[in-house]
Amino acid sequence: MPDPLTHAGPFALGAFRNSAGAFPGLVSGARVRDLSDLVPSVRALVEDLDDWLPRLDELARSADGPWHPLTDLHVLPPIEPGQILQSGANYRKHVVDLVAAEKESVHGATPEEARADAEKMMDERIRSGVPYVFLGSPRAMCGPYDDIVLPELGEQHDWELELALVIGKSGRNIPVEDAMSYVAAYTICNDLTTRDRLYRPDLKAIGTDWFTAKNADTFLPTGPFLVPAAFVGDPNDLRITLRHNGVVRQDESTKDMIFDIPRLIAYVSTTTTLRPGDLLLTGSPAGNGAHWGVFLKPGDVVESEITGLGLQRNTVRSGQ
Repeated sequence: MPDPLTHAGPFALGAFRNSAGAFPGLVSGARVRDLSDLVPSVRALVEDLDDWLPRLDELARSADGPWHPLTDLHVLPPIEPGQILQSGANYRKHVVDLVAAEKESVHGATPEEARADAEKMMDERIRSGVPYVFLGSPRAMCGPYDDIVLPELGEQHDWELELALVIGKSGRNIPVEDAMSYVAAYTICNDLTTRDRLYRPDLKAIGTDWFTAKNADTFLPTGPFLVPAAFVGDPNDLRITLRHNGVVRQDESTKDMIFDIPRLIAYVSTTTTLRPGDLLLTGSPAGNGAHWGVFLKPGDVVESEITGLGLQRNTVRSGQ
């Protein structure tokens, strides 16, 4: 496991396992307090996090209780979500790059024309469009330091580093102006995709096959921690950085989101009731493997970092 990195705020939350089993934990520096004597799960904390924060702050400063060195523990995904909502095509530069490339290759536009048209489309989408959201499977989740296991089918296994927020209270048809009060915490997700399994050649009219392309086991490294929203600062001004075998591939600010967090929350809540513990992924910036012409292979190392939320480090291996 990588050395513990500093996260925003005096403490964070997570899920861990040792020889005695799995437990919810309070992270304070390089140590973790087992909270199973107080709550059954991290989700139970999230359901009432505002009330828990003062007590957690006291515990973080105390020597009392069962504390463990973080390096002695297996770090699990920090929460078991009720549902995972995933935003697609939500970073302006990323989408402009994709649209411009299509206009050049398919429609014969010059690079300058293609980019100008794509930027105009994105400006209009920001003004009058709506987010694109789909569901992911909790079974795809793995820990922040677990191996990524490539499925047998497909070859173009790609990364998509994303800021994820954790819902803290139930709501439906949430107004944009109230949306941030529903965010309990933030974490890191790497929403992996097998590009060459994204479209079904036998069912072209149906479109994308998100289940097959995105939900293989270990295809959603999550964590290491949940950092309470009160500690994170402005979530629309965080740096997202992904390194593939030491090479920086994604490096962007969340300022580049097309639809910000309040608009995403308001939009998804028109369809589904949000409940404490739900995860909402906010999209991935430019710099995916498809852009570089490089995809994941056994032995690769992926390091994923977002300001104040810690670091993931996953080694890729074959599932065959």
